[in-house]
Order: sequence, then C-alpha cells, then structure tokens
Amino acid sequence: QVQLVESGGGLVQAGGSLRLSCAASGTIFSLNAMGWYRQAPGKQRELVAGIASGGSANYADSVRGRFTISRDNAKNTVYLQMNSLKAEDTAVYYCYSRTSGTHVYYWGQGTQVTVSS
Repeated sequence: QVQLVESGGGLVQAGGSLRLSCAASGTIFSLNAMGWYRQAPGKQRELVAGIASGGSANYADSVRGRFTISRDNAKNTVYLQMNSLKAEDTAVYYCYSRTSGTHVYYWGQGTQVTVSS
C-alpha cells in the first residue's frame, strides 16, 4: 500500500521560504514520477511542480524561478523548496506519486501553506 506523508507547511511572511517534504513508502520510489499540486480556497487543484524518475523537472509558470523540486531516492523523499513566497501561494499542498508507465496516482493528505502579506 502506497503511503505519502507530507511535512513542512506552515505560516510564513511574504518573501519568506518554506521547504515541503513528502516521504513515500510501499512503492518503488525511484521508478515513480513525483510532484506537488496545490489547491487554494474556491479554486481548482493545480500542478505546482513535477519530477520524473530520471530527475527532469517541470514547473507551473506561476512558480518557475521561485520553487525548486528535488528528490532523494535513498530516502524515498521528494522536496519542494519554496522561496520568495507570495500571498497567492497560500493553499493546501498535496504530494503525489505516479507509478511509472501508468496513470495511477497516489496522494498525500495535504499540508497547509499560508503566506501573510
């Protein structure tokens, strides 16, 4: 059974930084695409960043240059370093894992990020 456990959310002032972590278990982590979505109140869930098993990353235009996604296959963990945070980054952030070669997604429980302006 795949489990994803997120941590690192919280309250930060605009311009500040946070690092989110997502620890995976029950899966061959190194073979999975990983990433982060977010959902703000009243808005649809949107992709923030993704990282393939080989390490290539993609970002939403709204966060490119400010956020960095990375993975540590030895620790079965994916990270999202968020810098220069803005009020509009406030959302619940969800980690996902996609089994390689499939469209099967697993989700974490979400972690709240609140940026005060």
